[in-house]
Amino acid sequence: MRRVGLTGGIGSGKSEVARRLAARGAVVVDADQVAREVVAPGTPGLRAVVERFGTEVLRPDGALDRERLGRLVFADADELAALNAIVHPRVAARTQELVAAAPDDAVVVYDVPLLVENDLGPDFDVVVVVDAPEDVRLARLVRDRGMDEAHAKERIAAQASRERRLAAADHVIDNSGALTDLDSRVEALWREIVPGG
Repeated sequence: MRRVGLTGGIGSGKSEVARRLAARGAVVVDADQVAREVVAPGTPGLRAVVERFGTEVLRPDGALDRERLGRLVFADADELAALNAIVHPRVAARTQELVAAAPDDAVVVYDVPLLVENDLGPDFDVVVVVDAPEDVRLARLVRDRGMDEAHAKERIAAQASRERRLAAADHVIDNSGALTDLDSRVEALWREIVPGG
């Protein structure tokens, strides 16, 4: 099994790269998806979040209001640490279950937004960073995700710097351009990281 850590700043296009790697046969473990799963309605994770942050982080249907919770934690390091203490152990346990279900010879791509922030690089055989300049990422967050510019800047500032991410990379995929450019870059990466790929 080959363990690939995939990361990139918010708005870099990391999910697009993950989709393209999955299409080439990689088993993708999406940390954000797992994080949503462990705080779904009825889970111990959601109960713990509500105990810590209050019922105002719930939507009327009882699901977590991620946007509201995000506004609470991304501007306050202590609040973010409290949320991470609830979510990260649950994500780690669920991730282990998913990896255990993958074939022994699989290329497992871990889509981990906070790989650098949490010093997880040594956990992987290869670290791939999807990179785009901050102004490009900011424009994508405002245009594609509907964030207001101030909130998007807070989210970017809460993550590791671009320089720190690039320093952790074994491979960098430049995603500052069009998606068509991304296809050839992912194909080149696949050939590099997979023997006979």
